[in-house]
Amino acid sequence: MANLVLRLAWKLSPPNGRRKFHLKSEKMPRRFRYELELLERGLTRIAGVDEAGRGPLAGPVFAAAVVFPIGWLRQGLPAPLKKVNDSKQLSPETREQLFAELTSRPEIHYAVARVDSPIIDEINILQATHRAMNLALTQLLPAPEHALVDGLPVKSMAWPHTAIVSGDSVSYSIAAASILAKVSRDRCMLELDRVYPGYGFAQHKGYGTEGHLAALKTLGACPVHRRSFSPMRPAEKDLFD
Repeated sequence: MANLVLRLAWKLSPPNGRRKFHLKSEKMPRRFRYELELLERGLTRIAGVDEAGRGPLAGPVFAAAVVFPIGWLRQGLPAPLKKVNDSKQLSPETREQLFAELTSRPEIHYAVARVDSPIIDEINILQATHRAMNLALTQLLPAPEHALVDGLPVKSMAWPHTAIVSGDSVSYSIAAASILAKVSRDRCMLELDRVYPGYGFAQHKGYGTEGHLAALKTLGACPVHRRSFSPMRPAEKDLFD
């Protein structure tokens, strides 16, 4: 590890700790290179953060935060976690298996948070996503020192953080958070399918599929639909008011 050359150009944001990485070299440990650079700066509690559910027409948005132990950052993940990856690249079965591993190991600190549809409509989906991320980070004990965030910088984030475009594909910490957020949200949508049958939430998880749009025309919106999203704006019919 000591002889690895880490060449990253930093683009500094305003003095609130937000930074964005631009990768200059691949001569560094795969999928933990961002975490290792922060370790070299003396930071030890590094959280990966990701969200699930920005695009759907219904249901909450979820976010998760994951802190791996320092030894794993330096030596790699244990064998049962080697498949950790961007949750979108994994099968539902693999996501469930990894979710069980990630949430059952005491070495891993993690938290999951959600923001429901009424708040999404009130403050908009971007702000709701950022709120969920902050809520997840707030639940971590001990508190993180730095966060690695998938996507763009988060102005409202209360922690110094590094924004990494496609971070769930290049950071194990972010990828693990993406799995926890995705599985948590999918499970929530399965429950909502039982509460509000007829929309197909169990199949499409709230996304605007052809079947979902057809159900909306027939049934109108239910309480977990995002009223600020098209085609609920304006809603033609609402059987739940």
